[in-house]
Order: sequence, then C-alpha cells, then structure tokens
Amino acid sequence: MYIAMNRFKITNDHVNDFINIWRTRNSSLDQVEGFVDFKLLSGSRDETSTLFVSHSIWESQAAFKNWTESENFKNAHRGAKAPAGTYVEHPKFEGFEVILIK
Repeated sequence: MYIAMNRFKITNDHVNDFINIWRTRNSSLDQVEGFVDFKLLSGSRDETSTLFVSHSIWESQAAFKNWTESENFKNAHRGAKAPAGTYVEHPKFEGFEVILIK
C-alpha cells in the first residue's frame, strides 16, 4: 500500500476558493486501477494561512505512478487553476510506503 500526500499552504482569503476547486473537480479517481481512497484534510491555521493536505491511498507506488502519467491525471489537474494569491508557496509532495497496519 502507498500513501501520496501534497501539502498546500493557502492564504486565508482564498480558503473557500481552494476547497471549492477540490469539491468541483472531476478527478475520475474511482475509475483508476489501484486507487483506494482520497481525503482532503484541513490543518493548522495562523493569521495569514491555512495548511491543507491531500491524502490518497493506493494499492502500490506503481499504481500511483501510473495514475500520474495518465490522461485521467492530466484531465483532473487541467481545470484546477486557483485564483492568483491562493498559494503561499508551491505544494510539497510526500510519498509513503505502508509498512505496518494494525
């Protein structure tokens, strides 16, 4: 199992814009081989920004990699343009191989 996460630092003025992009985009993940689950998480907030994390679970790292090279991936990200000033910094990717489940 593989977990893919992206951290997004979003200006507080654009939090609703960011959430709306995720709610309305057609990711087609449910049609992708090896996809298990997806969550968008909201984390810490300070006076200027809020942390969000996209959290997807895959059967394997290879399944995730195949998705990132697919037309579904390109289509899902094509319409995900945020208004200027939404991102404090470029999103940060983190990938994890699951080694223990209890």
